[in-house]
Amino acid sequence: MINGHGDDIFRYGDKVKVNFSTNICQDIDHTSLMRHLMLFPGLLSNYPEPEPLSVERLLAAEHGINEENIVVTNGATEAIYLIARKMQGKRSTVIVPTFREYQDACTMYGHNINFLTEDNFIGIGKIEDDNDAVWLCNPNNPTGRIYDRSLLLRLADSMPHTLFIIDQAYADYSVAALLTVDDVMVRRNIVLLYSLTKRFSVPGLRIGYAVAPLEVTLALRSMRMPWGINSFAIEASHYLLAHKSDYKIDSYFLNQEVRRIGEALKVFGILSGPTDCNFLLCELPYGSSASLKEWLVNNRGLLIRDASNFESLGKCHFRIAAQSPERNDLLIKSIEEWIML
Repeated sequence: MINGHGDDIFRYGDKVKVNFSTNICQDIDHTSLMRHLMLFPGLLSNYPEPEPLSVERLLAAEHGINEENIVVTNGATEAIYLIARKMQGKRSTVIVPTFREYQDACTMYGHNINFLTEDNFIGIGKIEDDNDAVWLCNPNNPTGRIYDRSLLLRLADSMPHTLFIIDQAYADYSVAALLTVDDVMVRRNIVLLYSLTKRFSVPGLRIGYAVAPLEVTLALRSMRMPWGINSFAIEASHYLLAHKSDYKIDSYFLNQEVRRIGEALKVFGILSGPTDCNFLLCELPYGSSASLKEWLVNNRGLLIRDASNFESLGKCHFRIAAQSPERNDLLIKSIEEWIML
């Protein structure tokens, strides 16, 4: 899905004034980070660490765990593909709709893939026990829902031979309890994925990591490409982790705002489900999300995520992420204009 993700702002040049298609905070000021990176011109002309061990040490200290249980990757996406490669040819269940890379990575490495919808997963509260791996996003992209922590732990404990890959890239936008690294350390079948991209709003740097049992991290390290994390991403990670108090995400405010957007759009017949973070999955009563997206970009400079290519969704689905109240009001008014055409 190289060309199927949201935040395809690169397609539109300077047309986009407000980006609702990305799920990360848009109001972060990176001036201090950029000034810091400019102090190190040698980063451009020298190779980075062959393995990002210095970042792994920092993250291990932050989480209070052994650095051998952390693998830093080129975005959380690289970790997804490494895990799928490690389990080549196995049987995987993917909870959908969700981030397409789980499905694409499993397809690339010959997995036998079974899909289970989010509603059925929550309603039934169980998974067939012949799975080698279960893939889910928590909070889930694109719905924004968070799975009950006790449910996930109960399933993991009842299926000790199944690896649960739980992507918590949006952990910093969550308003509900998530799994912790302590949950990983006392088990052998849970992998948690995290994203500094999301946490610090630096998607261009591509840096994420996996927290996993030692037998998993050893396998991932053996497949990781040398120099996979560039020098600027490594130095930026050092800076960001040292200045994390400067990067505050008001998850409760953003959640309230996106719920407000959902209630406002409901008046126009646009449906949406519950969300526990900063983004919302919506469904048009008619037309297509693709046509709405193009109209918003071309006429109002607003970019949304056409969600029709998520497994189990259709042409009427789109996703939006909350921004400032003023920008959110502009989105609501603009969608109302399109509905009234």
